[in-house]
Amino acid sequence: MTRDDVSFAERRELRASVRSFFARYSPEEEVRRQMESAEGFDRGLWQRMAVELGLQSLMVPEEHGGSGFGLSEAQIIQEEAGRALVCGPLLSSSALAASLLLATGDTEACGEFLPGLCDGSRIVAVAASGWLAGSTADDAFRARAELVPGGYALTGEEEFILDAHTAGTLLVPAAGPEGPGMYAVDAGNRVRVDTLPSLDATRRLSTVIFDAAPGRLVGKPGTGGDVLRAALVPASGALAAELAGVARRALDLAVEYAKVREQFGRVIGSFQAIKQKCADVLLAIETATSAAYAAGAAFDSGAGDAAVLAHLALAEAAEAAVFACTESVEIHGGIGFTWEHPIHLYYKRAVASAALTGGPARQRALMLTALGR
Repeated sequence: MTRDDVSFAERRELRASVRSFFARYSPEEEVRRQMESAEGFDRGLWQRMAVELGLQSLMVPEEHGGSGFGLSEAQIIQEEAGRALVCGPLLSSSALAASLLLATGDTEACGEFLPGLCDGSRIVAVAASGWLAGSTADDAFRARAELVPGGYALTGEEEFILDAHTAGTLLVPAAGPEGPGMYAVDAGNRVRVDTLPSLDATRRLSTVIFDAAPGRLVGKPGTGGDVLRAALVPASGALAAELAGVARRALDLAVEYAKVREQFGRVIGSFQAIKQKCADVLLAIETATSAAYAAGAAFDSGAGDAAVLAHLALAEAAEAAVFACTESVEIHGGIGFTWEHPIHLYYKRAVASAALTGGPARQRALMLTALGR
């Protein structure tokens, strides 16, 4: 079955299966256990995700070991992962790195890296500072690649890299002798990964330092900026869907609490002020979700406005997630500020992820650029 055969009912079934899986294997207590572990996620669960549901392979073509579906289907996975605060490199490896590899058009590299990414045996991270915030210009490449006997040697530093501490392979945009290119680097060879303190304990960020690290060119030389720009569309769509999931769960938590918390002899959900807060949040979430899936559909169909919609979706989703979590904390009152309550985990994921995008204003500026304004 190809992605053209996917019906609404099948997508709904996919969502139900993924939600059930995450509810069983990634409940709050498991998220807390994993985020405090050495790697920040459970490799056993990572393998189960690949073997039992094939979550890592959804948007990878069948010839490279994937399921051959599109971004629209992968967004369902990302939305449910955001809703459950799933720990692990699902976004960074399965969405961002896979999109970048496919955007290079390098059949040999895709054949080497993507099958392992799909079956859970390989984790790939994208070492590109500011990429999700639209830093794709050729002159923004921070690393340098020098031609040496047998390949290339990369030197430089990249900051705030998602899940680099768990990756076996790094995809690195670098200024090379033939122009800006994309390079694959073995993370264990002349590469230092320093994990950074992060607001969001469920997702690790690192600084990656390359000290003449051996690398290989992926794709054509001089096309690094074009590859980053092309892959930014599905990457933005995936993160927008995840943020929509974070926002929706934050609202769910607020509504559940408002139904049982009593004040002045009434449940607080009966107060107009609380109803208005929830209604405003719901409107923001529905807008963000619609924008995210519109971007996914545009990318899958090859529509010319896919980049415009991707930046719009990320702006709306980042804004909605922070808004939803902030309002949810306020509805919860004092308990919402405590470590024991899960809403603070969602708030931190929303704020940290929004920062990676450069913020809604940055994404709207990129949307205008894509429109030619």
